[in-house]
Amino acid sequence: MLDALDRLGAILAIAFFVSAILVFISRLLGRSQFGHWIGWFEFLLAIPLLYLLLRAPQLDRPPLYYIQIGCMLAWLAVEAWLDYIRKFDFRKIRWIVIGYVVLFFAGTGGLLGLAANAGGGWRIAAIILFLIMAVLTFVQRRVTGM
Repeated sequence: MLDALDRLGAILAIAFFVSAILVFISRLLGRSQFGHWIGWFEFLLAIPLLYLLLRAPQLDRPPLYYIQIGCMLAWLAVEAWLDYIRKFDFRKIRWIVIGYVVLFFAGTGGLLGLAANAGGGWRIAAIILFLIMAVLTFVQRRVTGM
C-alpha cells in the first residue's frame, strides 16, 4: 500500500508540474484563458492530496510530509481565492506577488518531496519537470508581467 501511495504522490507531482508548464507556455503565447482552464485541473489535484493527507497517520509519515502537502493545498486555496473567486488582479502588487510566489514554490517543492518518496525514475522525472517549470515561471513573469 505504501508503494501505491508513494506512486500516487509522484503522479500528482508530475501532473501538477506538467499543468503548470502548460499554464506558463499558454501565457507566453498570449492565451491566458487556456491557462485559466488548466487551473481547474490543478484544483482537482487537491482531492487526491487530501486523501494522501488523511492516510498519512496510518502510514506513520513524518511531519515534513504533512508540511509538503499542506503547502500545496494552501497555495491551491490562495490561487482559488485570488484568481477564481475574487478575480483580484494581485500580480501588480509586489508584496502579494512575493508571498504568492513563496507559497507556490513551497507547494511545488513539497510535491517534489512527494515524488522523491516513490524513488528512481519518478524522482528524476519530477526534478526535470520542476526545473523546467521553475525556469518558465520566471521567464513568463518577465515577458508577460503575470
